Amino acid sequence: MAKTKRNQPKNAPSSDATTTLMDFERRFPDDAACLDELVRMLYPDGIHCPKCEKVTKHHRLKARPAYSCQFCGHLEYPMKGTIFEGSSTSLKLWMYAMYLMASTRCGISAKQLEREIGVSYPTALRMFRQIRSLLDQDDVLLSGTVEMDEAYFGGNAKWRHKDAPDPKRGRGTRKAPVFGMVQRAASGEHGKVSAVAVGGVTWGDLLPHVQTKVLPGSMVFTDEWGAYERLGKMGYSHSRVHHSSKVYVSGTVHTQSIEGFWGNTKRGIRGVYHGVSQEYLQDYLDEYVFRYNHRGTPGGMFEAMLGRVTKSTD
Repeated sequence: MAKTKRNQPKNAPSSDATTTLMDFERRFPDDAACLDELVRMLYPDGIHCPKCEKVTKHHRLKARPAYSCQFCGHLEYPMKGTIFEGSSTSLKLWMYAMYLMASTRCGISAKQLEREIGVSYPTALRMFRQIRSLLDQDDVLLSGTVEMDEAYFGGNAKWRHKDAPDPKRGRGTRKAPVFGMVQRAASGEHGKVSAVAVGGVTWGDLLPHVQTKVLPGSMVFTDEWGAYERLGKMGYSHSRVHHSSKVYVSGTVHTQSIEGFWGNTKRGIRGVYHGVSQEYLQDYLDEYVFRYNHRGTPGGMFEAMLGRVTKSTD
């Protein structure tokens, strides 16, 4: 058996790892490497100099996070207009925070982030929220076979803050209602999900989201909840599975995909964050939708998150 090169570890062939800690350290050894990577992502065609009015070669400065045009000396700051702008925290710590959020299956809390990277809790919370702001839901349209279901998040009413809005009652609970739709996988592609916090579970609360996200003519599967009765008249092929009769699968008709997503999301929130307020519920839903929709991204979740870093044009 060949000896292992301990100083040059490699992923085992049987491992499904994408970006390991050693991969991260080799790629981002210091702030300079992180800044170079940011430039590569944000300026794929090179840095355009407004003074020279063309793409020119820029040299990185050692004393500041900027690049200088070789002809006119114009300074370009890659972090300006990104989530990193105005932060005195090391860019490597920002990248490592993204790596930690991406490498955990169900996410990481701001408190754990504080412990991992050694910053204050307010700094960790700001970094956490800035990174999570990248994880919005794509404007993807669902088609083919789509499952729909509503779920409820939160504790009992007695534990809610006294100033919290009182959601409309649905199916005998006062927990916060959410509505989700999953497009089943087809043609070798992963399925996609959309989830949104809603004010109630009547047809007026749910069906507008269906019209926005699901293409007409799609096959739609739901349970027997009355709010879904109008789907057939809206141009969808609608079939139901009758949970009240203890029928959960009837041929291909079931809602197990969306129910599985709700289960993973609830377990993740309960295990990582322990609970969420209604004010930030949509942010947490966006994060879990992003994780679900990008689970097949080449390079893994870390590359998916890095790919969301953009530079505003303001």
